[in-house]
Amino acid sequence: MVDQNERAVPHEAPDDEEGSGRRPPLPVEPSAVGAAAERVALAREAFLHDENPDPGLVRAPILASWTRSRQFSVPSDHLELPYESDAEPDSPLLRAARPVIEDIADQFATEPVSVILCDDEGVVIDRRTGDSALRRHLDRIWLAPGFSYAEQYVGTNGIGTALEGRAPAQVFGHEHYVEHLEDMACAGVPIHHPVNGKLLGVLDLTCWRSEASAMMAATAATIARRIEETLLEQSGRRELTLMHDYLSACRRGRGAVLAVSDDLLMMNDRARELIDPSDQVPLLAEATDAIRSGRRRQLLVDLPSGATARVQCRPSWAEGGLSGGVLQVQLVSRAPLHGRPTTPSITTALPAAVGSGALWTKCAQAVDRHFRMNEWLVLEGESGSGRTTLARATHQLHSPAGHVRVLDAAHCGPRWIAEVSDELHTGGGTLVLQHLDALSPQHALALADALEPYRESTDPERQWVVATRSRTSEPDSPELTELLGCFPRSIEVPPLRHHIEDVAELVPYLLARLTRGTDLHCSPEAMRVLMRNRWPGNVDQLYQVLRKVVARRRTGTIRPEDLPPETRAITRRVLTPLEAIECDAIVDALLDTDGNKAEAARRLGMSRATIYRKIRGYGITMPDGSEV
Repeated sequence: MVDQNERAVPHEAPDDEEGSGRRPPLPVEPSAVGAAAERVALAREAFLHDENPDPGLVRAPILASWTRSRQFSVPSDHLELPYESDAEPDSPLLRAARPVIEDIADQFATEPVSVILCDDEGVVIDRRTGDSALRRHLDRIWLAPGFSYAEQYVGTNGIGTALEGRAPAQVFGHEHYVEHLEDMACAGVPIHHPVNGKLLGVLDLTCWRSEASAMMAATAATIARRIEETLLEQSGRRELTLMHDYLSACRRGRGAVLAVSDDLLMMNDRARELIDPSDQVPLLAEATDAIRSGRRRQLLVDLPSGATARVQCRPSWAEGGLSGGVLQVQLVSRAPLHGRPTTPSITTALPAAVGSGALWTKCAQAVDRHFRMNEWLVLEGESGSGRTTLARATHQLHSPAGHVRVLDAAHCGPRWIAEVSDELHTGGGTLVLQHLDALSPQHALALADALEPYRESTDPERQWVVATRSRTSEPDSPELTELLGCFPRSIEVPPLRHHIEDVAELVPYLLARLTRGTDLHCSPEAMRVLMRNRWPGNVDQLYQVLRKVVARRRTGTIRPEDLPPETRAITRRVLTPLEAIECDAIVDALLDTDGNKAEAARRLGMSRATIYRKIRGYGITMPDGSEV
C-alpha cells in the first residue's frame, strides 16, 4: 500500500507512546528514504503557496486530491470536523461489518494498526485498535466514532479520498493535506452494496507512518470484500422474506397486492387491472414512506385520477434506512372515466422531479417526449443535478411496474459489459448507463459494440436506454465519440442554480422525506439563505444540507442559525436563471485565465469596467476563497 519512499520514522515519537506495551521507534540516520519524504513535504508546501510541484514528486491521485482539498477550502494547519451525534446505531453496513471487523481486530490485537469503518459520508461508525498509544493519538486527531473524515473537511486522507474517488486510496506521511496527519499512513477501500452497487462506506487501515506495510492496501481490500459478501447474504435473506410475505398475501385473497423495496417492485394481475398507471407512482411514494416506519399502517391516498385508495402497509423488514414490505390496495371511490388524465405529466414522486421552473420543466418535458418515442438519449449535466433520477421518474411515470436497471460505468469491466448485453437481450423496461465519461477507450468501444445490434431496432419491446455524462469543455476521445453515436439525442440537465426558484419546492419535499412527515418547516429567513446559495453539488448537496439540519432538529422551524456552515457561501441576492448562466460564464472565464479579469473580459466580449461591476454584483469568489 505504501510507497517505500515514505517509510521514514516521525521526527518525534508521540509523547504518550509509553504504556502501549511497545518500545517507541528509534531515530534513524538520514537516508534516501528520509530525503524522499522531505521532498514530498516540500512539494506540499509549494502547493499550499500556489506553486506547482515538480513533476514526479507527487503521485497523480494525491495531487488531484490536494486540488480538491483547496477547492473545498480545507484549512491546512488545523482540523475542523463535523460531529454526527445521532449516527445510525444498527445500520446494514455495520451489522454486516461487525463480525468481520471483530475477527480482524483479534488478529491485529498486538499490532500498531487501527481498523476503521466509515459510512458513505466519511463518518466513523466503528474503530478497533489494540495499541493504546495509537488509540490516544487517533482521539487527538478526531479519527473517532461520530466524526467525519470526508475530504471536504479533512482534505487528502485514506477515508475521504477513497470516497471522493470511488476507488481505493493510499495516503501516507506528508501526502496528507492537513499538517497534523503527517505521522500517519492509511489505506481506504470503498464498500459497495453487492446488489445495487450503491456506495455504502469505506474500510480503512491506519497506522504510524513508520510502521506502514506494503500489505496494508491488499489487507484492506480483502476485509472490504468480506464485508460485501456478508451484505450479499443479508440481502438474499431480505428478498426471500419479502417474497414469502408477498406470496402469502396473494394466497389469502383476490385483491390487489404489491411488494416493494428500494430496488424491487412486484404486483399481481389484480393490481395491474385495478390501479391506473398514472396513480401508481404517487401511491407507491406514500406507501413506501409508511413502510420505512417499520410498523403496520393503513393509509387513505387520494390519487391523480380522482380515486381514493385504502392501503394496508405491512413491512417485511426496515433497517438502516432500507425497507421492504407488502401493500394490499382497495379502491374505496372511483373517478369517472372521463376524469382521468390522458397525458401524464412529470410528477413530484422523486426528489429530482420536483420543480416547476421554466428550465427544469422544459428539460423534463423533453425527456418525457423521448421516452414516449423510445429514442435513446444522453443526459448531460453536473453531478447531483438529477440526471439519473429524472430518467427513473420518467420511466416510473409511464411504466411504474416496468423493469429499470442502473449500471455505473465507473465499475466497467468484462462482467459489466456482459450485464449490459444481458439487459439489452432481455428487452423491455429502461436501462440507465451512468458516467459514460468514466470509460476507458477500450471499454467505450466494447460498450459501443454491445449497443450496436439494438440501437436501430424497431422492436416495440426494445429497451429505452439513457446514458449520463458530465458536462466538460474537454474534447471527447474518438472512442467516446463513436459510443455517443449510438445515442441520437442529447439533453442538458440544468444545474440547480439555473432554476434556483425550485429550491422553494424542493426544501419542503425533502424535509418531509427526511422527517417522515413530522412538523418541520423552513422559516422565510432560512429559505432566503438557501435560495441565495450557489449549490455546486446541486440537489444532492441540498439534500445533504437538510439531512444535517434534521439530525439536530426534527420538529419546529428551521432558522438561519440551524443551517450548516457550508450554506454561508451565498450570492448577495437571488439570481434569475439568465443571471445565473451569465455568472457561470464569468466564473469559467476567470478560471480559464487564472483570475486575469482583463483577459476574461476580452474572451467574453465585455469591457473591464463591466466585468468588474458584474463580479462585485454577483459576489464571485475564486476557489481559494478570495474575492476577485
